[in-house]
Amino acid sequence: MERKTPWEFSDDRGRLVVAGSRPLRIVAYIQAGATMWDHGIRPVGLFGSQHDGAAPDPAKSGELPLPEIPYLGSGAALHPDSLLEAEPDLVVAVTYDGEQVYGLEQKTAVELEAHVPLATVAVGPGRSLAEVRERFAALAGSLGRGEPLGAARELDAAEDALRQATGGAVRPRVLALSPAGPERVHLARPSSWPDLRALTEHGVGLLEPSAGGGVNWSTVGWAEAAELAPDIVLMDVRANAARPEELRADEHWRAIEAGARLLPWNPEAPCSRRAHTRFFTLVADTVREAAAHG
Repeated sequence: MERKTPWEFSDDRGRLVVAGSRPLRIVAYIQAGATMWDHGIRPVGLFGSQHDGAAPDPAKSGELPLPEIPYLGSGAALHPDSLLEAEPDLVVAVTYDGEQVYGLEQKTAVELEAHVPLATVAVGPGRSLAEVRERFAALAGSLGRGEPLGAARELDAAEDALRQATGGAVRPRVLALSPAGPERVHLARPSSWPDLRALTEHGVGLLEPSAGGGVNWSTVGWAEAAELAPDIVLMDVRANAARPEELRADEHWRAIEAGARLLPWNPEAPCSRRAHTRFFTLVADTVREAAAHG
């Protein structure tokens, strides 16, 4: 009779996550699920965060086939029983502070973990984009899966292209933001986001908002954002962010929109070589165009 091999993974809360055998049925926070998909793992269920609604946010889903994978809920409406009904062998989530399971209320996480192993990967300010990517790769590897051959080579090429695009005489001014509505906007602090720090390391001229306020964002009026005069705007496309058409009553937004190239930015994008290749390529192409039209 074949013996099952125990499975274990040291997660980013400092916990050793164990199971009697390698997990096959994965329920995941949607960002983690999209990352797992890029590593050849198909989740049996997805859940969202307190910022999400009753349906999955397409911006966070990467290449997941959303109609084919049950969405189990989000935020305060998400009950442990809803997750357990999917019969998971493992729940995969993210953490920003190395302690809390993002997307689950603490009592939900505790109750869930009493029934099923729960592994987290840290995606917060204390980790580089490459480190986040490698931690997801390590988790996928422990589950017997990995990224396609050639993914590393394609990412290297995209990073080289980005460095070449940013190495010219003209360095476009890039601002990352999340619109709160016609009156307020959250300006991203580049040092707080692994993907923005990676852009900076590759030469992208990211603008730093004024000091004070939150760790991740500086929340200001559109006038202050317009004063930064960006050439390129990385604009949050998650469902909880306001859309451009909702902002056009404000003259300062109209000035930004008229003077800058707008790029979709997902602060919760999949953390895979494939996803990062797409992101770096998009930014490189836009930087090159902006510099050419200086």
